[in-house]
Formats: sequence, structure tokens, C-alpha cells
Amino acid sequence: MKFLFDMLPVILFFGIYKYGESNQDWAHGVVTDYLGFLISGGAVPASQSPILLATAVTILATVLQIVYLLARRKKVDGMLWLSLGVVVVAGGATIYFHDDTFIKWKPTILYWAFGAALLLAQLIYRKNLMRSALGGAMSLPDAVWNRVLYAWIAFFAGLGLLNLLMAFVVFRNDTGAWVSFKLFGITGILFAFIIAQSLFLSKHIQEDAKNGS
Repeated sequence: MKFLFDMLPVILFFGIYKYGESNQDWAHGVVTDYLGFLISGGAVPASQSPILLATAVTILATVLQIVYLLARRKKVDGMLWLSLGVVVVAGGATIYFHDDTFIKWKPTILYWAFGAALLLAQLIYRKNLMRSALGGAMSLPDAVWNRVLYAWIAFFAGLGLLNLLMAFVVFRNDTGAWVSFKLFGITGILFAFIIAQSLFLSKHIQEDAKNGS
């Protein structure tokens, strides 16, 4: 359930974009009626309406996620606050300038920010955030936790670069293909990396248990 909650803005972005792409007149009407005052010049071509509408829904969904958590007196983690800040800035620029370049940069900025947070916490505060997150469930040597940390840092750096490659090179002229990659491709890569990390940790837990016995 938490995974679906976290993925809700991405899923809505995909769904609204694809629906708007197939129903451009509807999307153009909604954008003109409800977002026109936010757009430079006040009007956009119908072909640009799906990405603007999907971006607006993503911003709203992220805001509502935080409102929901605050209303239930639950903690809003730093990653969600960061995601809100990035989507508001990048998404707002996309809507105002009716240019999808900004929203295409959003995943990369977010991944690089996550990686930078992990790196700076380690270098400045000597705090391994991966161990802080997972250390309560398992006990491993510092060297192993450091490998996990730097693997995640490298992963976020690479994922950010991959998004730029797909957005501005491979799918430069096909925003719809990039939207599909954003949901299915990146999510699949993330799952594969998590599984690889889980296998790595399981291996070391078993080795640690053998050495302890």
C-alpha cells in the first residue's frame, strides 16, 4: 500500500497523459478553462495540452499526499517534501512556459538530489542513511553498509543520466514514449536494483551468521 501511495503521482501522470493524448480536444478544453491563467500567453496548441494537464494533476496529487499525511498526524518524510518542491518548480515552469523540457528534467533532479543527500550525510555528518533506514532489521559490518550506501548513490546518479538520455535523445520527438518509460522502465529498473541489493544483503547476513556460529 505504501508503494502504491508513493507511486500515485507517477501513475496519475501516466494515466492523464495517455488519456489526454487520445482525447486532445477534451484535454485542450480543460487546460484552456482551468490552467489558462497560469500559462504565458494564456493559450497553448492542443498537442501540448496532455503534458500540461498531466503535470498539473501530478502537482495536485503530491500536495494532496502531504495534506493527507498531515491530516492523519503521520510523519511526512523528507523525500516527499523534496519531491513536492521539485515537482512544483519544474511542473510550474512546464505549465507557465508550456514547455515539457522542465518536467522531463524533474526525475533527474529528484534522483540526483536523493544521491546527493546520501553522499553529503556520509561525508559531512558521518551518517550512513541506508544503515539508519535498514539497520534496525539487520546487523552488518560497516564495510558492507558503506558498499550499500555507495551503490545507491551510484544508482541514483546513473538513473538520472538515463532519464536525460531517454527524454532528450532516444525519445526526443516522442513525449508519449518517454512518459511510458518513466512509469514502466524506471520502475522496473528500480525493482531490479532493490532485488539485487536484497540478495547482496541476504548473502552477507548468511555469511555473518555462519561466522558467528
